[in-house]
Amino acid sequence: MAAQTLDSDHEKWLIMDDRTDGDDLDNILSEQRRELMAAKTLDSDPEKRPIMDDWTDGDDLDNIRSEQRRELMAAQTLDSDLEMAFKLQMQEAMTASLALVPSSSSHNSPPPSPPHECSNDAALDIAAALMLEDVERFAQELQDHERTVLEMMKAKEDLSRRIHDQKFAVELRDVPEDYWAQHGRYYERPYCTDGASSSKPAVVVETENLRLYCKGLVSEEMVRDVKSVVAGVGVAVCDPMDNLIFEARKNLEAVVDGVVLSNEAAELEAIIEGLNNALDLDLEAVTFFCDDYMIYQYVTNRVQPGNSKVATLVNQVALLQKKFEYCSPSLVARSDIKFALKIAREAIVSQITWQAETSEGKSLKETCVICFEEIDVAEMFTIDGCLHRYCFSCMKQHVEVKFLHGMVAGCPHEGCKTEEDIDSCAKFLAPKLVEAISQRIKESAIPVTDKVYCPHPRCSALMSNNEVLEYTKTSFVGAEKSGARRCKKCLYYFCINCKVPWHFNMNCYDYKLLNPNPRPEDQLLNSLAKKKHWRQCIKCSNMVELAEGCYHITCRCGYEFCYTCGAEWKNKKATCKCKIWDEHNIIREQPQ
Repeated sequence: MAAQTLDSDHEKWLIMDDRTDGDDLDNILSEQRRELMAAKTLDSDPEKRPIMDDWTDGDDLDNIRSEQRRELMAAQTLDSDLEMAFKLQMQEAMTASLALVPSSSSHNSPPPSPPHECSNDAALDIAAALMLEDVERFAQELQDHERTVLEMMKAKEDLSRRIHDQKFAVELRDVPEDYWAQHGRYYERPYCTDGASSSKPAVVVETENLRLYCKGLVSEEMVRDVKSVVAGVGVAVCDPMDNLIFEARKNLEAVVDGVVLSNEAAELEAIIEGLNNALDLDLEAVTFFCDDYMIYQYVTNRVQPGNSKVATLVNQVALLQKKFEYCSPSLVARSDIKFALKIAREAIVSQITWQAETSEGKSLKETCVICFEEIDVAEMFTIDGCLHRYCFSCMKQHVEVKFLHGMVAGCPHEGCKTEEDIDSCAKFLAPKLVEAISQRIKESAIPVTDKVYCPHPRCSALMSNNEVLEYTKTSFVGAEKSGARRCKKCLYYFCINCKVPWHFNMNCYDYKLLNPNPRPEDQLLNSLAKKKHWRQCIKCSNMVELAEGCYHITCRCGYEFCYTCGAEWKNKKATCKCKIWDEHNIIREQPQ
């Protein structure tokens, strides 16, 4: 009985000791968790951040992480050793207890099983693993923070250097020539002349009124087979000459509690993001631009927003404005919003693309909203101006169909009136088709009376009267009076009046006397015109064919004449006595 009592007391002591060790491990984990939370609180508090930097810089942070990792590993090892020792002692105690029991009783009842161990080993292992993950995550957050600070410092230094260079350039421009001739070689304005280190550049941005362009977008996009609403903002900081200095983009949560973010809210979010970035860059004077009239009315306090969320965002803008020495809004057209629209569109695109495995490795995919196919991002075409995106195949068909109908291709998006830049369409169109479309666009842009075609049969380049004249003046003296012109494409000289090769030292009248017979190509044209009953305009020599209607012809150059005899019409009245119309050309047979 004494041995049994001793064993029982010893067992109780071991269990209590194990629980005490478990509590110690819990205390260690709790203490380390408190240290991590305190460090994270310091990192998130801007006022305490300098203090945090003093004890988390460099090797100190690595030592803290290593020490916490060693403590956790030591606690786990100790817990494992105690558990093993406890099991061995329990086995010894049970063996001693069985030796004191009579042998007869051992035949009647099985040996008692060891007491149930209320071990929390699994919970402790999970807690330790989570703590290690917290340590690693916190370390990664600190590294990201350090990289962000370095990038911001680089941006500040670059901004400071740009403004310094711009000031110096303006100063050099205003230096008198005589002073520059004598002292120009010694004229200099070194950057950071006050001895400031490169990591902390001299503050020269407070005297500059920089330009801040902000744009927020909310768009319904196709992500695979699902329509999704996405939102993003773009921010561009430019110098007074509109040179891009800094850019930033941010993804917004487009749907909150089932409510879609409004365009006004997105625009205000963009302004808030832009002003925050300007404060991070230590800018003191900015003019922020927006292209939304109502937003401009809100931020200038001319109109009070009716929506509570919009009103809250407007108040945030007002509070941020007070942190600058000078901060003023300005309204511009959408085409003048500079880089912000493109950056905001990039934020949208980043949310609707995904990685996919291909035979060539991983690639980014995007859904074309016309054909609903999953297309590589590299094969998506962005339309300049509106920045809508479609795949090359759909855009190719769209442009070709518009060209066949004699129309200028625009953005396929419903309601969008942006015209496409044909030069950018060279990514998916054949070079010959691009040239043909460019030629047609040029033809439509030049007035009929101002068009000039090169008479060379292998060229026929289109030019305007003023264009070919200015080009000819660079190589021919007296081109305007003589009528000589030079083609910009084939460099062929021709007569603007006769539309024939240039006749040197000979006026047009003498040339026609010496060459009464037309050229072979002109003979072919005249033969075809005679066969088809075409008429030639006396003013511009353009061929006209009467399809239907009366004999009163108005040429594309504006000249009016009689189709029968070619006599001129004046003041909407014929100067000849020919018939004005024929029933054959006016009355159509009705289909049966």
